[in-house]
Order: sequence, then C-alpha cells, then structure tokens
Amino acid sequence: MVNLGSPDAPTPKAVRKYLFEFLHDYRVIELSRWLWCPILHGIILRVRPKKSAAAYAKIWGPDGAEAPLIRITRAQAAGVQARLGDDVHVEVAMRYGNPSIDAGIAALEAKGCSRIAVFPLYPQYAAATTASIYDAVGKALKKRRNAPQVRYLRDYHDHPDYISAIAGSIRAHLDGLDYTPDRILASFHGLPQDVVDKGDPYQKECLHSADLIRAELGMSDAMFMTTFQSRFGPKAWLQPYTDKTLEAMPDEGHKKAVVITPGFTSDCLETLEEIALEAGESFEEHGGTHYSVVPCLNDSEAHIDLLTKVARDDLLAGWI
Repeated sequence: MVNLGSPDAPTPKAVRKYLFEFLHDYRVIELSRWLWCPILHGIILRVRPKKSAAAYAKIWGPDGAEAPLIRITRAQAAGVQARLGDDVHVEVAMRYGNPSIDAGIAALEAKGCSRIAVFPLYPQYAAATTASIYDAVGKALKKRRNAPQVRYLRDYHDHPDYISAIAGSIRAHLDGLDYTPDRILASFHGLPQDVVDKGDPYQKECLHSADLIRAELGMSDAMFMTTFQSRFGPKAWLQPYTDKTLEAMPDEGHKKAVVITPGFTSDCLETLEEIALEAGESFEEHGGTHYSVVPCLNDSEAHIDLLTKVARDDLLAGWI
C-alpha cells in the first residue's frame, strides 16, 4: 500500500531531503533538468524547507512520532491485513521518503512473496502520482535478478463503496455541526493545466467522483462545488482554486462553509494545515462566520472495508 510520503521529521533538514527527492521526479516537474535544477537548488531548496517545516510542526503530533500521513497509512494497512488474513502480507511504502518502495518490496520478499500487488492510495489516477509509483516499482525491480510477479491498481475513483464512504462521512460530519453550510467544497489536489491539456485524465476523474458524491447526497451544483488546491509556481493550475473560492464566498452571501478533500485517503499536510488551518483563517478574514473540514476517511471502518474490497476484487483475484 503506497502513499505519497512525508519528511522523517518536521525540521528544515528533513524537509530539504524529502523535497529533493520529490521535486527531482520528472513526473512531478516536467521541465528540462537544465532549466529546473538551478531553480530547485538555487532557490527552492534554500527557501522552502524552513517554511514547510514550520507547517509540518503544526500538525506533526508528539515528539518521536511519524507524520500523520504515515501513521494513518500504517493503521490502514493493519486493518486491511486483519481482513485479508494470513495468506496475504501487507506492507506500507511511500513514494518519497521512508519507508521506501524498495524497502517494502524487500520486506515482502523476505516473507517469501513472489507475487506483489501494488495499491497506490490515490482514488483518482494522475501521472504525477500513480504512474510515478509504477516508475519507482520498476526502478526497484531493475536491481533484482529474480523479480516478483507484479500487479498494479490504476484507480478506484468511481467505485460505489468509495462514493458511499465519502458521502457517509459528509452526512455524519454535517449531523455533528451546529450550523447548516451555505456551500460544501470538494477540494482535490491540483495539477498544472498544461498537464491535463496533454492528456492526463486526473481532472476528468476528479469531476466524475465529485458528480457521483453530489448525486449520492442529492445536492445541487450550487450547494456542492468542486475546487482544486495546492497550486505551486507561476503556471495556471486546475480551476476553480479552493483558496480563491473560499475568499470570494462571504461577499457572495455564503458565510458558512464545509470543505471535504475526497482525493486524499489520509489526513496530511495538505488537509490538516493548508485546508483546516490556513484556508479556514483566510475564509474568516474575508468575512466567513462558520468553517469546518470533514476528516479524510483515514482508518475508519468504512474505509478499511473499501480498501479491502478493492484489494481483494481488483488486485488479488485469482491469487487468493
């Protein structure tokens, strides 16, 4: 089970190491290395680690703990392991940082596994996320003379249980509020617009997921809106932007907001700091009166059931 990853600690040094690996991935930054490396090493890796480390420190947890993303992914893996039983061995890996994909494969090989199913924890496919995991697995296998048989999951963006679990988490969250939101935003991680223009299906799958969730909830387009977050750099990214949408809502008469992040399987920096803290503060500064974020599915029973079903039906069919 593979997710994006996090630094080993909320420190500038650890963040710099993590960003070095992350931002060197051509799937993430599709610029010529001659153009990109001077920017990365001359500016970003000098400036960004301190700022990002401060953001990670806000959401990290007790001293000595792993990042929330990694802790939650381990809990998800434990839940899936318990449901699949002893015939299947479940390991956790991160595309960037630790535990690495290479270490995950090695751990499975040490247990005698010759057939490995790779489960990217991204409901929607994107070359920068899912395909990058494929690349990393391929790179790890190049070092192995006796390579295992491998299967990959592509996506599960329209899986009925995924839609049901997200919709259920929204209903449960709304039931616990003392206000009725004027608008709900489904905020997905963004991508540069030119990446989608070149054929990446990510935006289409996000919009499809959101449409299915909206239909499950019986809400209108005006009530349940899809936006994109986490843009980076001067390029145009997928729109509408989450932060700009939230900033404009109070002037439009929508002062009570709820945000959900259906593309994230685990709470992490982008959900706990960027959306829950930073976006919430900005919304209130622009006149918003009520703001709440629906937690990711994390290690909830509904999510573990979903992940297990996808693993059993789409990855392990014929193997167990």
